[in-house]
Amino acid sequence: MRVGVVLVAHSGALAEGLAEVAAQMAPDVDVVPAGGLPDGTIGTDYDTVSAAVDRANAGSGVVVLYDLGSAQMTAELVVESLTDPGAAVVVDAPLVEGAVAAAVAAQGGADRAGVAQAAADAGSTGAESRSEGEVGAAPPADAVRTELTLANEVGLHARPAALLVRAIAGVEADVRLRFGSDEADAHSVLAIMSLGARKGDRIGVVATGPQAREAISRIETLAERNFDED
Repeated sequence: MRVGVVLVAHSGALAEGLAEVAAQMAPDVDVVPAGGLPDGTIGTDYDTVSAAVDRANAGSGVVVLYDLGSAQMTAELVVESLTDPGAAVVVDAPLVEGAVAAAVAAQGGADRAGVAQAAADAGSTGAESRSEGEVGAAPPADAVRTELTLANEVGLHARPAALLVRAIAGVEADVRLRFGSDEADAHSVLAIMSLGARKGDRIGVVATGPQAREAISRIETLAERNFDED
């Protein structure tokens, strides 16, 4: 059972569209939209949010995200009224980025605290620019390295980035991607996307930790499959 995600928004169309996007990156996660009023107008509705939380909770808990202040109030009222308030948590995070990060973390098997943290951290992409002197700097002595040329049509955009994160979920390794003067945490969809790597670009992968070789192997296998685009 995976952690569920509920998206509380003032617009039903916004919540539904974002849920559709997140579900593309995390097909086994219940991402449930809870947007708008029952008559289709703008606003948030307690009963709608409550039903969404119930639907999203398969037993591992729920992370609830929201768009604006009054949506936060509605979400918090719903969570406070649960028989087990610990079954769900409302997270202050950017809605779009947080939804993607939370869904991918849940897909990878993170617990409720881990999914909530992924959403909260989504405001920062995790990508870093290195100075000229740092580019090409030697990685730690125990690092495992590889280089890949992206052959898939869309490069490291949303879905391939999510597949990469899922591929190394649970692997005990710190993995970094390097492209040009930028470096990104390979456990963050948003960080990977921020690199802007496209078809034909060559990226470096550096992994450290007990399962560094396993992480590199999984990423190489995914790249060889063209990120399942064929």
